[in-house]
Amino acid sequence: MKKILFIILSVCALFTACKIDEPDKDLKRVVFDPGNLKFISTSLNITKETSSALYGNQEALESLSSENNQPKIGSVIKLVTWKYHENPQYIGGTISGELLSVETIKTDKTGKISYQIQNTSKTENIQPNKEERIQYIMSYKPVVRP
Repeated sequence: MKKILFIILSVCALFTACKIDEPDKDLKRVVFDPGNLKFISTSLNITKETSSALYGNQEALESLSSENNQPKIGSVIKLVTWKYHENPQYIGGTISGELLSVETIKTDKTGKISYQIQNTSKTENIQPNKEERIQYIMSYKPVVRP
């Protein structure tokens, strides 16, 4: 009887020891689909723990490569910002998490620049100064690829 009880307790201990902990179970990771826009640049804000990626069409790439910091006619630029967090699989690594905002700059055929922000974060619903945000986004320099 002692042997059977020992075997039952050993099997129970074995099954409880194999519980898999899922620390990132409550984290939601969103993948942004840029459509036909190409990756241009990226940035990291360590203070706010956010990372951003800049996407745009060919006109946007040419605008950001020039010195005048004004979008060309037909430019479409999107600045996508995520909250980042520690990567549970790699020590010291970070991965993108919650999608915070998508800022869009478009220039129509007449040269009129429009700015739109889509906040997906419930914590930050502040409407920024449009002119300042356009100038900030236009200050990005494209990543140079070899």
